[in-house]
Amino acid sequence: MSVYVGNLSYEVTEENLNAVFAEYGSVKRVQLPTDRETGRLRGFGFVEMGTDAEETAAIDALNGAEWMGRDLKVNKAKPREERGSFGGGRSNYGRNNRY
Repeated sequence: MSVYVGNLSYEVTEENLNAVFAEYGSVKRVQLPTDRETGRLRGFGFVEMGTDAEETAAIDALNGAEWMGRDLKVNKAKPREERGSFGGGRSNYGRNNRY
């Protein structure tokens, strides 16, 4: 049971986000991804709630709500899509290429 939280302030902490979501139920885990190169927060995160009912209550209450000067985007997280190791694009594997 994971919730996507978008349009977050870059000053948000896991503790801040945990406190807000704890008002709607038990928070199991908070993740705030950072940029690999800069280490800066990416402006979104994920919150894992204890039950579907808690997740729904948090989404209903917080989606579109203003927090830390931003209008939050909160919805059910989608499963991560598998990406190729070379990042999209077409592969020339199996083609008869002539240069």
